[in-house]
Amino acid sequence: MRYRPIAAALIALGSVAASMNAPDAQEALPVSLELGDVSLTKLPFIVAAEGGIYERNRLKVSQFISPRAAELIRQSSGLVVPKEFVRTGPSDINIGGGSPTIVRMTTDARAPQRIILATTEAIVRFHVITRGDITRVEDLKGKRVGFSSIGALSHLAFMQLAQKMGWDAKVDLSMFANGAGPEELKSKKVDAYAADVIAFDEAKKAGLYDLVDLATYKFPMPGSGVNADTNWLPKNRETAARFVKATVEAVALLKTDKETTFKAMAKWYGITDRERQESIYKEVAGLPSKPYPSVEGLQKMIEIYDWREMRRHKPEDFFDASFVIELDKSGYIDGLYAKPKN
Repeated sequence: MRYRPIAAALIALGSVAASMNAPDAQEALPVSLELGDVSLTKLPFIVAAEGGIYERNRLKVSQFISPRAAELIRQSSGLVVPKEFVRTGPSDINIGGGSPTIVRMTTDARAPQRIILATTEAIVRFHVITRGDITRVEDLKGKRVGFSSIGALSHLAFMQLAQKMGWDAKVDLSMFANGAGPEELKSKKVDAYAADVIAFDEAKKAGLYDLVDLATYKFPMPGSGVNADTNWLPKNRETAARFVKATVEAVALLKTDKETTFKAMAKWYGITDRERQESIYKEVAGLPSKPYPSVEGLQKMIEIYDWREMRRHKPEDFFDASFVIELDKSGYIDGLYAKPKN
């Protein structure tokens, strides 16, 4: 079997989603899935595809990476996503940051309306990359910092770093969207940028300076997770339940089966260098086994992006934790990590 280390546990535990009755469990339910970017937090989903987890949960998943995401990772790290996985179009579920999703929902009348079902990363894990002339975090004051877009997790990371340092982000930093890449740094369009572990690894090879790993600060964020279309969800809760179950299984597989993870990296991300695979894999241990929506991260997002439409909401307006709660209370998630009895 393709996911040997946890296969026995998965088979023994079986399905725990209360909504799954026997007849429906035999039917493969379709779901379209967009991976919002190429990053550490998308690894569970490419591993689910590689390890047969979607099929085991009777899901027929159409999974793709957007052209914009593929182009951004090419610019920031030189990775080329295979063409067969790149396309555009609407999706029932988006795997992306809660922050950029909700920022768009509260600022763009045409933004897709989504609700968070699970969060696969609840703290900031970006590195701040600089040239060698900036070697202290304090030296960022008054400098130009680059991120992908307003509301993106990289932007939220810099906003929280400014708070930590006692700075006013509007006064003490010059902030540039579309600035999260080595070319923008080398051409001096920015003095620093925020890089996910995958892009960070390439930056190191390029001789750039790793100023700080923001994970050491444990900044909360509504990180990448399972964001369902609000019109799709009410009629497809069975599909959603199976998908969240597949997500927790994929995280367990990711943490226990390095070789399947490396195969997924090679196939979906074009990462074939063993040293680079190992470097990325070191970060896997920090991903939460129980991917509850990040209430603290949502609170921080509402605090930072405090325009009127955002202030009208509470964190609870943006998530439905019932699927994770059900799996957790049943003991299913703990069972994925239980050591076999002798």
